[in-house]
Amino acid sequence: MNYYKTDTMQNKLVVSIFIAILIILGVFATFNSLSSSKDVVNIGYLPSDHESALLVAEAKNWYKDNNITVNLVEFSSGGNLMVAIASGHIDVGYVGIPPVLGSISKGIPVKVVSSVQNEGSGIVVANDSCIHSIEDLNHKRIATPGTASIQNVLLTYALKQHGISKNNVSVSDSNVASMINALRTNKIDAIVAYQPYVTIPVDDGSCIEIASSHDILPNHPCCVMVAREDFIKNKKSTLKTILDIHENATKFINNHSDEAASLLPDTLVKDVSVEEKSLKNIEFTHGLDDAYVNRVMDFIKLEMDLGFVKKPIPKEKIFEYVN
Repeated sequence: MNYYKTDTMQNKLVVSIFIAILIILGVFATFNSLSSSKDVVNIGYLPSDHESALLVAEAKNWYKDNNITVNLVEFSSGGNLMVAIASGHIDVGYVGIPPVLGSISKGIPVKVVSSVQNEGSGIVVANDSCIHSIEDLNHKRIATPGTASIQNVLLTYALKQHGISKNNVSVSDSNVASMINALRTNKIDAIVAYQPYVTIPVDDGSCIEIASSHDILPNHPCCVMVAREDFIKNKKSTLKTILDIHENATKFINNHSDEAASLLPDTLVKDVSVEEKSLKNIEFTHGLDDAYVNRVMDFIKLEMDLGFVKKPIPKEKIFEYVN
């Protein structure tokens, strides 16, 4: 008998069985990996109360409960956030409407998929300031969060409405959190900020609000949720879940603002009672309807009149209804 041949055949059989087992185990591992896989979504936002729906949803683990892993990426300005979306590093963004419209007008493939909130900004001056109204801003130093910000649009509109040329004021871009100290130390005369950075210095008595965004432009659109067009196309189911979560979080804030305030990070406001006051100055919204779309289209006309947008943008270039 050829024992060598027999041993070789047995060895080949063992190897074949071993390979078969590895293949089977690999199939099961792949199946298990797919069945338990989670969508990973990079969501950009600005550190403000305007993005409370996003922050509340994260605090309540609603993304995790829906098998979605989110990376929340903080940006200092809406312009920077839109650059990250354009480069593909961000999938979804909570951001002000002006930088979104600016990006769309430049051909960036992004769409508004939901409203987020209206109003929620204000013009603030030091408590001992000689500035008591918008008319007093002439020849003053004013800080906004950025050239493309909703706050800069509101300032430009307010000045025009009161007959003040923007050439007669000194406008600078600044981090919103640092604006308050600059105001308190007399380095600037006024700030146009978003919440909670309007309520914080007013509540501690160091500053006063001379005009809210409601006073300047009632019911104006502010922050929206946007998504890259390829994300909308390829991850529609995930995006639909994110929109559902946004709706639920918005309703939660509107119905339980005190509890919502306690869920927001203390990096925004350490005093929950101050946070509660801030949230009451914001109209939180969700979804897209004709009334909201028409307000955005009117806002585009205003931006064109002020020189922020060069030409009209059709509705179909701006909005995406995700069903």
